[in-house]
Amino acid sequence: MRLKEKVAIITGAANGIGLAAAELFAKEGAKVVIADFDEELGTKRVQELTEKGYDVAFSKVNVVDRDSVDAMVKLTIDRYGHVDILVNNAGITRDGMLWKLSAEDFQRVLDVNLKGVFNCTQSVIPHMISQGSGRVINTSSVSGVYGNVGQTNYAAAKAGVVGMTKSWAKELGRKGINVNAVAPGFVETSMVATVPEKILDQLKTTIPLGRLGSPKDVANAYLFLASDESNYVNGITLHVDGGIMM
Repeated sequence: MRLKEKVAIITGAANGIGLAAAELFAKEGAKVVIADFDEELGTKRVQELTEKGYDVAFSKVNVVDRDSVDAMVKLTIDRYGHVDILVNNAGITRDGMLWKLSAEDFQRVLDVNLKGVFNCTQSVIPHMISQGSGRVINTSSVSGVYGNVGQTNYAAAKAGVVGMTKSWAKELGRKGINVNAVAPGFVETSMVATVPEKILDQLKTTIPLGRLGSPKDVANAYLFLASDESNYVNGITLHVDGGIMM
């Protein structure tokens, strides 16, 4: 077991990539806090994973609200005594062409996808510094690297995540904390489910592997960065995109 006795917080873990990561981490021996805004679904996921014999807990969190984030971290420390891994997976989209994008949709995406990563990491870091170890895994996107039509807000937020990751890796490396990012490509989640099938078929032709990614493809990258196998990996952005960025 690669994460035996480790404690992990995964935001946005009630569905999609976050859920795949929660189950994979638990299978590898971690105690996992499923943190999500959707209390009903999150509670259901905890029940499902508990029935499989995993040690998991739920924390309702709004990553934009610092008090809510601090409560999530407190719940984790109170229940498990420490926190070893933070996966900043929560994210939203509010797509629109530049000339149509509302100020509200621009700000909301930056709040959740960028400020939320800042809030969660800043809240967890004092505990990791105190114990002299920890892993922070941030979720960026290929959109944050090469941009994407209709995603001014999302691309800006995800590019910001890469910048924060590099800065934190430099600040925290000497304190025993590795900070890395994962940049998924087009993955079969609820975000992609709204894209017309014709467009998805065209998109697949641009991906060297010829298919969309699965949530577990990304979860496996999280697992690598959370495990001892990546002890000397710090400040990278790991692309999980089927080769679309080549």
